[in-house]
Amino acid sequence: MSPPRRQAPSDGKRVALVVGGSRGIGRAIALRLARSGFDLWLTYHGSREAAEEVASLVAGMGRECTLLRFDVASFAETTGALQARAEERAPDVVVYNSGITRDKLVVWMSEDDWSQVIATNLTGFYNVTRAVLFSMLRARRGRIVAISSLAGQVGNAGQMNYAASKAGLIGAVKALALEVGKRNILVNAVSPGFIETDMTAGIDLAHMAQLVPLQRVGTVEDVASVVQFLCCEEHMYIHGQIIPVNGGMST
Repeated sequence: MSPPRRQAPSDGKRVALVVGGSRGIGRAIALRLARSGFDLWLTYHGSREAAEEVASLVAGMGRECTLLRFDVASFAETTGALQARAEERAPDVVVYNSGITRDKLVVWMSEDDWSQVIATNLTGFYNVTRAVLFSMLRARRGRIVAISSLAGQVGNAGQMNYAASKAGLIGAVKALALEVGKRNILVNAVSPGFIETDMTAGIDLAHMAQLVPLQRVGTVEDVASVVQFLCCEEHMYIHGQIIPVNGGMST
């Protein structure tokens, strides 16, 4: 049986929507995809200066970078920012990297701590996917990658909200993969372990490294390289999978 025929965009360009691409892992992913030949739709919420810096670096590579500011937790804002744009031109790649933490033990966790994390980390994935998916289905092509977490696979004390949101992403990815695979849209998740970013600034990384079989914490490039492979490799038969990037802490 022949593989499904991919319908390339008429302008020959490739576009990657990187949600939460201004800092940390998202920034590294955005720059790698730009180096791989993608123009970018890069979203951010509060980090305008950081987003503009990424856009400048992307422009220096000869690629286009359109900055889009909205709150992924808002269905209306997300739809308003993405749906009409996607109707004109379906993105070839969607990377969902938006995420926040509100770490507390459950006995001290407020309803707002819970709802904000779930809304941004999990509901935002639905909001973004819903806004662009019809156009991707019509194009019969695309890659969707969600950034989950080791916490979503094994849990973590003090992060019930965060772990739940990232575990929910895993379930969403598996379900979505079953829905859209026949349209040549590949859906996977990448699950980082301890990665040195702004979100881990208050953690004793030297101590954490002792818990990792590779005896080091990860870098943003460790994660970005896997995302790049999932987005760029032509001969791809990985679908509906959770790819761990954790130095051997869990499979």
